[in-house]
Amino acid sequence: MMRLQTILKTVTVGVLAVGMMAVPMQMKAQAGDTVLKPADTPALLPDKVFYRAQSAPTQLRNSGGVKFADGYYVLATLVDTSGYSTGVAAKYQAYFITEVPLTIGGEKLAAGVYGIGFIADNKLVVTDVGAHDVVTVATGDDAGMKRPTPLQVIADPAGGFRLYSGRRYVLFNR
Repeated sequence: MMRLQTILKTVTVGVLAVGMMAVPMQMKAQAGDTVLKPADTPALLPDKVFYRAQSAPTQLRNSGGVKFADGYYVLATLVDTSGYSTGVAAKYQAYFITEVPLTIGGEKLAAGVYGIGFIADNKLVVTDVGAHDVVTVATGDDAGMKRPTPLQVIADPAGGFRLYSGRRYVLFNR
């Protein structure tokens, strides 16, 4: 009888231990958002994009994004704006695609395709494909960034993500 109780206790402890290990694994799977690097985006982003009545080549070497755990994407890539007027080119530096509604810089942004630009006065402007302003938000400056690149996406330590242009960034999340 004593031996049976010991076996039952051992089995119970084992089941509880396995159950407790499974909870963090399940939480990790739910929080399984993946930051995408330039090497991850060529199959997802086009070589050319339409914006303000023109087609412009993308710079896939300067791209990034996020694949959320549920399979939806946020993607960004710099664009060659040499054929655009200086007014449009100032506000349109990158093509931005979101398959889900976001909060960007504290403002709501619907799912869609946009142009974005880091502009004067530490602002990011989001425009529709007709070059009409949709959202303008404040940006931060990451003076501690060791190797800034023209465009990249990084997970924010406090949650969400940062979209960078050099050392300037804007926070976004779902």
